[in-house]
Amino acid sequence: MTDQERTEDLAQLLARLKSEYDVNESEIARRIGVAPATVNAWVHRRRGAGGRGVKRESLQALAREFPKFTEDQIFRAAGRESPGPLSPESEARVLELYRELTEEQQRLVEAQMRAVADMNRTGQ
Repeated sequence: MTDQERTEDLAQLLARLKSEYDVNESEIARRIGVAPATVNAWVHRRRGAGGRGVKRESLQALAREFPKFTEDQIFRAAGRESPGPLSPESEARVLELYRELTEEQQRLVEAQMRAVADMNRTGQ
């Protein structure tokens, strides 16, 4: 990892991305399925300063559409950690365990998962 990758925020990463791929904000927005105003807000550090309020799906779409930038780089620039992989086997195991819980336990597990996911989104 370079010093630049360690310290850059999402706006700086997007500036490098625009230069590397010779694209503008509208093209980035089109390719990842968000409004151009959304990308503009990221570039100008508005709405979710530094990228913490950026949806996981949008960060993953950036990595998918612009593969010279890894998901880890993009999430790190947004001040977040990349989500772990979820294999079909892992998903099946989680669902099997979930189905064994009572309705009240399911609500509790969902609340815990939501709290952890919110922490990931806010960078806590």
